Amino acid sequence: MITDQLLLDYQRCDRRAYLDLWGDRAHRDPPSDYLRKLHQDGQRHREQVLANHLYTIPSYPDQAWQAGAEATEILMAEGVDAIHQPILLYTDTEITYLSQPDLLVKYPGSSRWGDWSYRPVSIRLGKRPKLDYQIVAAFQAYLLGQVQAALPDTALIILREKGSYRVDLEMRLPQLQEILQACLAMLRSQQQPEVFISRNRCELCHWFSYCYATAQRQHHLSLLPGVTPNRYSQLRAVGITTLEALAQISPLQLAKCTGFDQVIAVKLVRQAQATLYQQPILITDQLQTNRSPHRSEVYAPPDWPASPFAGTEVAERLPLALTLPAAPVEFYFDVESEPDLNLTYLHGVLVVDRIQHTETFYSLLADEVGAEEQVWRRFLALTDRYPDAPIFHFCPYEVQVVQQLAQAYATPPALVQRLLPRFIDIHAWVTRTVTLPIENYALKSIARWLGFNWRDAEANGAQAVCWYNQWLQTGDRRYLEAIQRYNEDDCRATYHVKQWLTEFIAHRVDRQLTTG
Repeated sequence: MITDQLLLDYQRCDRRAYLDLWGDRAHRDPPSDYLRKLHQDGQRHREQVLANHLYTIPSYPDQAWQAGAEATEILMAEGVDAIHQPILLYTDTEITYLSQPDLLVKYPGSSRWGDWSYRPVSIRLGKRPKLDYQIVAAFQAYLLGQVQAALPDTALIILREKGSYRVDLEMRLPQLQEILQACLAMLRSQQQPEVFISRNRCELCHWFSYCYATAQRQHHLSLLPGVTPNRYSQLRAVGITTLEALAQISPLQLAKCTGFDQVIAVKLVRQAQATLYQQPILITDQLQTNRSPHRSEVYAPPDWPASPFAGTEVAERLPLALTLPAAPVEFYFDVESEPDLNLTYLHGVLVVDRIQHTETFYSLLADEVGAEEQVWRRFLALTDRYPDAPIFHFCPYEVQVVQQLAQAYATPPALVQRLLPRFIDIHAWVTRTVTLPIENYALKSIARWLGFNWRDAEANGAQAVCWYNQWLQTGDRRYLEAIQRYNEDDCRATYHVKQWLTEFIAHRVDRQLTTG
């Protein structure tokens, strides 16, 4: 049976679709708090949309698909204006296709029942009409066409922010047929598709732990930063399927392959070497191609051979003399926001005073939704107390928030112009100066590799959003306290990474100067 959900999952990950059909359910992860929140948000959006429609619900027992399809067709034959929770069922030889659009909406047209027809409507939480949504909508239109003996003129997707979107069926139906054929071929083969870990796509999947463990056992190249699905296909095409093979190839040779240029080739080979030998590499170091895995030095010895790119321009290389800014007083800054409420409710600032040898953490918290401006003013007052202190943060988000809050609360332009140059992105410094033996360059991955641990091991940005919503619903301050701990640990992790990177660069430069 091919369903809406199976087709949606297949487009995002063929392995998930396979495991949902053939996998051992004991290996599935329980849903996270954040996934539950997404489901709740989706249901709330669906209820808000449905509140604007008058509809009829077909009567049938739960999961009695044939009975549901028959009940739906009775309502369609009666010509009711809208049908909620319909069942569209169609069997073609040995394959059964099942669809459950959110609505079927009547419009003037032609069908086997008379001078009316129906369109399928999908209600989606997403902000844009992604291709996978459109393919599922085309699937619903295709099955509806089989049921009513007339293809609908369009299929509708109702999005959370952009409202109704009309799917171009003339474009999407041929794509649907190709995807269906590929999906059926994969499912019939009963051969588990190769694992590929993509963090932004996999982490909410209930098979993530199972697939991640498989990838780790295989030392799969998808665990290497910079190896996208397209690049992995291109690496396989030239016979590079292992970490060792990628670490040993000449970047010049890789750069000649389709899909790779000089900069990408250098980055991938350097990343493979750092991961294979579990040692950091300064980006200004000469790239090595014959290193022994038994060497234990953290820094490259001078007898290593010259880089294959010696004398060429590599965009991300930095002068060895370049060092991170330092000051008597430094800020380490991290914010927490609730995107659905467009609210920044927490500014965490770790103030490191190197003269007084103190570390003071300020948790500037809006414990009411309307207190955002008050917290913003407190942050500005704190930064004004130390006008020369650099403000270290991780990734551009904090600067974006500062710019948004400055505009929202009419902050004097002169103040903003003095404040913004003080921000220093540690993530940018890490990625431009060093290659680390890690799976991604998120703060947690880097800091944990350096030995830093969060007090709440499972805490992350998504969990913080859930905690804040639970605080709003229950008034239980333990949720706020958990967010504050997590926020402080993020600030201290940023400080930890900055300290390590400063020492690493200085040590490496000293060794190069010493060895000449």
